[in-house]
Amino acid sequence: MHIGEKIREIREAEGLSRASFAERIGIPKDTVMRIEQGRNDPRATILIAVTRQWPKYAYWLMTGLSQPEAGHISPAIERARKDSPGAEKAS
Repeated sequence: MHIGEKIREIREAEGLSRASFAERIGIPKDTVMRIEQGRNDPRATILIAVTRQWPKYAYWLMTGLSQPEAGHISPAIERARKDSPGAEKAS
């Protein structure tokens, strides 16, 4: 999975549109689209912004691995948590 696919996974797990995601990390929506499509690689400043906004994904974003016991999860784990019975709805 390339880095753009990982960025998309994070955005979708958080339930954000490209515009909302871009606003949160301070970049244009078109930049998010190009990164997700693999047309551009994200600059280090973008990766830093993503990991600061959603630190729970930082380890997965860089390694492809998760360590839930240490608070390092993947978007798949987040989606499963949100979809599980009794999960609180995000506001």
